[in-house]
Amino acid sequence: MPHPLNRYGLFLLLLLLGACRRDYDVRLPSTEWAEFSAPDALRLPGPAAARMEGVYACTGGAENFGSGAVLKWSYDASATDTTIYVSLFCEKDVSWIVCEGKRRDSTILLNGFWRKMAGTATGRVRLTVTAPNGGAFVLGGAPAPELLIEGVYGDGEAVPDRPLRFSRTRALAPARALEVVVHRGGGQSADLLPASENSLEILPWAARFGATGVEIDVRRTSDGVLVLYHDATLNERLIQKNGLVGPIENYSFAQLNTLVRLVRNGERIPTLRAALETIVTRTPLRFVWLDTKFDAPLDELRALQAEFMQRAAALGKPLEIVIGIPDEGVLGRFRALPDHRNVPSLVELEAGDAESVNARIWAPRWTLGLQNAGAAAVQAQGRRAFVWTLDLPENIDLFLRQGRFDGILSNYPTAVAYAYYTQP
Repeated sequence: MPHPLNRYGLFLLLLLLGACRRDYDVRLPSTEWAEFSAPDALRLPGPAAARMEGVYACTGGAENFGSGAVLKWSYDASATDTTIYVSLFCEKDVSWIVCEGKRRDSTILLNGFWRKMAGTATGRVRLTVTAPNGGAFVLGGAPAPELLIEGVYGDGEAVPDRPLRFSRTRALAPARALEVVVHRGGGQSADLLPASENSLEILPWAARFGATGVEIDVRRTSDGVLVLYHDATLNERLIQKNGLVGPIENYSFAQLNTLVRLVRNGERIPTLRAALETIVTRTPLRFVWLDTKFDAPLDELRALQAEFMQRAAALGKPLEIVIGIPDEGVLGRFRALPDHRNVPSLVELEAGDAESVNARIWAPRWTLGLQNAGAAAVQAQGRRAFVWTLDLPENIDLFLRQGRFDGILSNYPTAVAYAYYTQP
């Protein structure tokens, strides 16, 4: 049987979304829940959320989410508080559940929403872990039992009333390390995510989607400010209609900041500095791929890379930031950097080019195949091998089962996370 992504024609749907954007949309459903908002409902501690991680069987709701799921936790540390999230990456239709976590006495409350990436279906979710079902263990007061998560889900804004149940079958124990890197800071705007691609607002979602790192697209304004934006020109695929056209480098940052709003929620085009600040201070992300998309010296890019790696180290946060080298032009400008062989980088060209600049990572595109011999060769040199951009579940499965890559770049990190953590 073909995979649901193929059967439902996701990519045809995305083309239709681009052509008829006003006819298709996905908005976050309400998460209003009186019990969750009660004064005695307290934030779920991070260590408690970590004890919930694992591979789960879906024993109620399998018709919508499939037979299994992977649970991971993450956080968003704002200036005043830290919100704990619990995410479930499910087997069917690249579906996922993202919930905020709280505790009420010895009961865990998970409140959020679900989404299917093979389409636009979404709805509300309310889950609990009672003390007898593992809540006491999760909160640190009892030996590890079987962990059972129970609750309800619904469609759209409807009050949830359909049974949903997950039981943990094993801990997360992947056979090898893997960076799960999400494209464009958290995914494509065309997939109708909670925020626009390459926005500050999407970055905290990346970890909730199962990513350990992000790829972000770096361009340069007419006055030399480095910003996040994928395409070469302003267009209605990425921004709200405003009459502006042409290359992004034709505009100053002040013009972009004043006149341009991103397509999903009217967000502003962010500076690279603001994006790195968000990653370092708010998220658990540990890897950043700076996809270099401008024709100018790389000194400012290198300075920001060094500054924020130092910031992260001072905070005790593991973080690797690499300068992406996608073409010969960027390769030449990278070689012009002082001491370039000691600058963390990622090369998309030949493996020999990665060796020539002492890149940490060689990253060929997936259409070149598994390339196990090439991956083994660069790994023997002490480098890593990543592959981009894997989206279809059957390709993700193939590269995980038969490939040797140390990292996968995808628009669908939830699918990568599910396949990775459920491997035997």
